[in-house]
Amino acid sequence: MQQMTAELRRDPAPSRVTYRMQRLWLTPSFRFAVKAVLPAATLAILGTWYIDGDSARRTLDGFVEDIRRSVAERPEFMVRFVSVDGASEELDGSIREILPVEFPISTFDLELDRIQSVVESLDAVASADLHIRPGDILHITVRERVPVAVWRAGESLALIDAEGAIITHLRRRAERADLPLVAGEGVDAAVPEALAVFAAAEPLEARLRGLVRVGQRRWDAVLDRDQRIMLPETGAVSALEQVIALDHAQDLLARDVSAVDMRNPRRPTVRLGSEAVDELRRIKALEAGGADR
Repeated sequence: MQQMTAELRRDPAPSRVTYRMQRLWLTPSFRFAVKAVLPAATLAILGTWYIDGDSARRTLDGFVEDIRRSVAERPEFMVRFVSVDGASEELDGSIREILPVEFPISTFDLELDRIQSVVESLDAVASADLHIRPGDILHITVRERVPVAVWRAGESLALIDAEGAIITHLRRRAERADLPLVAGEGVDAAVPEALAVFAAAEPLEARLRGLVRVGQRRWDAVLDRDQRIMLPETGAVSALEQVIALDHAQDLLARDVSAVDMRNPRRPTVRLGSEAVDELRRIKALEAGGADR
């Protein structure tokens, strides 16, 4: 009952704020400002922002860049040194020389992917891994290619690894006389087979001068005294082992033989040297003369 009485006594008149707003709305100048001036001003501001947007953005970008730079150049974010692991002294020097970085540099400015690509562009580098180590150090771990043979292609000499990748070029064969020699076109695609042939040819190591790639399909093993063992396109190792077995049994390679043709392992062919051919002709001539008598 008391609540109902309170509601009946509530003043129906508008509040003071509402009354003032209603009075203000009745003012012609206020209505004009709301309906015309305010939209026009909004459009003008938007237009000005649109026209000067590039300048405003440049100002904002400059402000953001200043903040970023002030953070990036703090001592804890600076890299001042580089260390290289897994590389020979010569390769270490080459890596440091081509690094596209000037120290000190902020970690925010280090493009590790780009640096990795530059390091891996060196022929002697198989792969590289980069990371930032505590103590302001850019650490580079490389896997250096290991030379397994000297490749002669025309007049060019190069060191190659087990994958056939060129490591570096040589001026003279004597610079790496400790490595076997392979020659011809297409060698880089058949290095694993060449290494297997060299391993099988160990009993002939003292006489073996190298392997020649023929027609990018097969190998010739070149011995001293201008002897050749002509190996087949497939089964080169087993064919060479057959020749070595024949040599042990019959001193085949100690004879006046210019080539042992194993291109068809089921029908090996022996080519005689020039002196042996002349002697054979002489014997046949003598035999023929004796028969005529």
